[in-house]
Amino acid sequence: MSVEGWLADTRASYDVVAVSYADLLRNFLDETPYERATLALFAGFVRAAGGGPVVDVGCGSGRITGHLHELGVDAFGMDLSPGMIEVARRDHPGLRFEVGSMTDLNLAESSVAGLVAWYSLIHIPDDQVGSVFAHFRRVMRPGSPLLLSFHVGDGSRLKTQGYGGHPMKVYVHRRQPVQMAAWLQEGGFTVEAQMTLTSAESSLGGIIFARRES
Repeated sequence: MSVEGWLADTRASYDVVAVSYADLLRNFLDETPYERATLALFAGFVRAAGGGPVVDVGCGSGRITGHLHELGVDAFGMDLSPGMIEVARRDHPGLRFEVGSMTDLNLAESSVAGLVAWYSLIHIPDDQVGSVFAHFRRVMRPGSPLLLSFHVGDGSRLKTQGYGGHPMKVYVHRRQPVQMAAWLQEGGFTVEAQMTLTSAESSLGGIIFARRES
């Protein structure tokens, strides 16, 4: 499928489920202490480096953006789905949210002090991950932190229903941490730490901390 094709399917699918998605995932962080700890560590890295804007790419309903804001980070969210952005603005008034794609980030070079992609790379095909990481690197300041989370495993599956039983048409790609780390290193990032865990977020999730090389 072409890039335009799977992007259109992903956008349309999340437009349909936006309200249900927000309702179902709103309190997930209350049930995931390890994920909260990783977000707090990331926020600490940003503050220690002097702060600055941080982008939550694939922000969905804005729950991670809002949590980072509570941690003292100048976070804003970006998502492919206009429906998700509408819900994010409703649920987090006063925070910045905009429609955009990680495949073509509409942000200035070296403009953000950190970047989070929280289970948002899961719909990106393998052959597009390198291009996405190139966009991440372009918009991040040298030395700034990157936090990724993803589903661990092998292969892909077509998701046709989700978040309240609404129809969807998205491929969910699972990856091994070693592959994600290799792609990051090829893309000009230094991998600093990684872990796997089981929680409400994922039956087996991966988390990677990396930094944009100078």
